[in-house]
Amino acid sequence: MIEHAGIIDRIEGDMAHVKIHSVSGCASCHAKGVCSAADQEEKYLDVVLKGAAYAPGEAVQVQVAKHLGFQAVALGYVYPFLLLMAVLIAFTAAGTPELRAGSYALLSIVPYYLVLFLLRKRIGSAFTFSIKKTN
Repeated sequence: MIEHAGIIDRIEGDMAHVKIHSVSGCASCHAKGVCSAADQEEKYLDVVLKGAAYAPGEAVQVQVAKHLGFQAVALGYVYPFLLLMAVLIAFTAAGTPELRAGSYALLSIVPYYLVLFLLRKRIGSAFTFSIKKTN
């Protein structure tokens, strides 16, 4: 399981709106105060409570299966990279000038991400999160 610490922001019916403080690897660097690359942000997740009793402001651990994390990385990064490289190699092998082949390769991932955006609810339903109380 992949776990992140979070705080329940609000509860609506059987759904908890959980705030997660997302910190990149740069955040632990000693130079983060002067570096513009330090990436810290708050993210919100909706988690089904499944009848458990939680209260707003309560600290929890948000969990997701590790294989779902790998699936998310594949959908967001690996598959578009493979598509981009396949298009680039195909156009370059066909004798297309490099600038045009690179442009076509970059444009080829636009429909991919558009389809991903249009199927976001269907894909999102496959990614189920659970929470447990922090001890």
